[in-house]
Amino acid sequence: MEDEARPRKKVRRTARSGLTPFALRLAKQLSDGVGSGNNLVFSPLSIYRALALVAAGAGGETLDEFLALLGAASRDELAEFARGMPAASALADDDRSGSSGGPIVAFTCGVWYQNTVALKPAYRAAAVESYKAKMRAANFLEKAEKVRKEINKWVSKATNELITSILPKGSVHSETALVLANAIYFKGTWSTPFVKERTVDKEFHRLDGSCVRAPFMHSTEDQFIKEHDGFKVLKLPYRNSSASAWYDVDDDWGYEQQSDERPRFSMCIFLPDARDGLPGLVDKMASSSCSFQLRGRHLPTRRVKVGKFWLPKFKLSYSSQMNEVLKAMGLEAVFSPHEADLSNMVEDDDELYMDHVFHKAVVKVDEEGTEAEASTACTIRKVALHWSPVTMDFIADHPFVFLVVEEASGAVVFMGQVLDPTRSE
Repeated sequence: MEDEARPRKKVRRTARSGLTPFALRLAKQLSDGVGSGNNLVFSPLSIYRALALVAAGAGGETLDEFLALLGAASRDELAEFARGMPAASALADDDRSGSSGGPIVAFTCGVWYQNTVALKPAYRAAAVESYKAKMRAANFLEKAEKVRKEINKWVSKATNELITSILPKGSVHSETALVLANAIYFKGTWSTPFVKERTVDKEFHRLDGSCVRAPFMHSTEDQFIKEHDGFKVLKLPYRNSSASAWYDVDDDWGYEQQSDERPRFSMCIFLPDARDGLPGLVDKMASSSCSFQLRGRHLPTRRVKVGKFWLPKFKLSYSSQMNEVLKAMGLEAVFSPHEADLSNMVEDDDELYMDHVFHKAVVKVDEEGTEAEASTACTIRKVALHWSPVTMDFIADHPFVFLVVEEASGAVVFMGQVLDPTRSE
């Protein structure tokens, strides 16, 4: 889809490098919103791609805000990002069960549009060719509730029924013009699994100074750990990362690698030195003056001997209606019936604006590895006629940040914070 020949706000980052700053800024906004005692997990990649697909139909100041938020210079750059990584640039794997050992990442995208609405050919082409979206005509005018249930069923299937719904009752109605949704599923086994018999209950110190008993995994193996000013980073590689698989859930599509770098998935844990240091670390990671690099100097590159090593098991879930969070990050016009410009989506004269952005995520970390799922849905509405030392300890017995990253590209697949590993919500 061609961008209009008009000046744009200058954006220094590219879409490829824009995902990490977006993830860290979003983590800051979400952590402020959940409060000091709650866990958090979300998929920056899922949210980023959902917003990019909306941006593909935007124009004017609405498009400017999307590009500034997503760190891209144009819609074409976002489309190139979608085509090139990660779903379209990974190796196929004939065994989705994961018995081959490589992490499994299944990703799918869908667009449901009112059957009386004609999508602009350029938008349809961008959605199908760049974002690999499956296009489905729907009858929101007469059967909105039925369509909502169908979309939720699609999400449930795509996430192995761990996320059973993304759209709450009432979120789809007769004035809905489009629903854009995606789902992502990740399952990876540690390159060196933890021995279950060594897991024991230990104290985890919460931000308010209280303690809870939680199961901690233990290892005496050398680990990838790097020490920084005020925090340490632990990298836990997934087994057979070089043979990872990305899937399209609907059709089991596999894509040939288009880069010399193969996907290398790892979980990276950023542990502040101070037990109450998580808020400061989140602020530092999100700060524009501190460039966190998930492919560079912040990640450990060699194993070191460890003294004490304990890591809690955890299972987290999180759901959010993200309108206010995204507005606080600068995405405002698209939510306004009077200011939104989504004129590149449909052929008719109906004016559109973004009604809601919903996100849900679940992650489970245990002795064997990681299983995680996430889904993002954007509802588009018609405008109504009215308006490292040699020996190093790593004891994660206090709140910390975790990320699942694809190291070759720097893509943040999942991210969250553990404030209480005994709580699942």
